[in-house]
Amino acid sequence: MSRSNKKGAFVEKSLMKKVQLMKKTQKKKPIKTWSRRSTIFPDFVGFTFQVHNGKNFTSVYVTDNMVGYKLGEFAPTRIFKQHSSNNKASDAIKEAEKEGKK
Repeated sequence: MSRSNKKGAFVEKSLMKKVQLMKKTQKKKPIKTWSRRSTIFPDFVGFTFQVHNGKNFTSVYVTDNMVGYKLGEFAPTRIFKQHSSNNKASDAIKEAEKEGKK
């Protein structure tokens, strides 16, 4: 369920302060944040955020197309490795390839 239009978009106060300070000083240092729930405002365009994904920080450069989305949408928390293989023939081929490389 989305946030009510009456309430407006949410952004962490401390994050907004950091962005306004960076605009004043004209520096483009990455802004480290744990606030994945904050909405991207037009003021954020051109800045790089380091968004925490639960294990480490993912760099997110904000562009015009990202306005209105959440910061967490651009820092995935799960990494897809590979589906398990139940096929005996493909397992045999993989083992043969390993033996051929040695």
